[in-house]
Amino acid sequence: MQRLQWGALLFLLWLGLTNSLDPQELLAGLLASAAIVWLTIPKRPAEVQERPWRLLPFLAFLPIFLKNLVLANIDVARRVLSPELPINPGIVRVRTRLTAPYQRLILANSITLTPGTVTLEMEGEDMFIHWIDVKSADPDVAGRAIKEQMEDAIAKI
Repeated sequence: MQRLQWGALLFLLWLGLTNSLDPQELLAGLLASAAIVWLTIPKRPAEVQERPWRLLPFLAFLPIFLKNLVLANIDVARRVLSPELPINPGIVRVRTRLTAPYQRLILANSITLTPGTVTLEMEGEDMFIHWIDVKSADPDVAGRAIKEQMEDAIAKI
């Protein structure tokens, strides 16, 4: 029953996005919805695992992420519009205190989504980040500049 409900929801989403009742569009939507449901929804309830993260702390993380996103966008825009501003690109090693893999994944993706930084690799507690303006090669100083607020909020998720 769960597969049928998700399939119907995905198909309705397909209809809303395509805004077409053409038979080819309908068939493509049915096939895409069925494939997604078949590949992602477990057959037996025993295979379903509880989410390791909690919703309210994740919602509390979003404003922090959005603030960092806006500030990073403004910084990169200033650098693009004012060529005299220094750009000191480089790769820095940043250590994280997050232990759960899903928390590290959220942090790495959040860093990558903010302009001026890209997470290149994760190795144990270290993350290698390409940074548009390296202020320090010291992992502690670089970590405070890049991830500190986000890491504190993600630790609660």
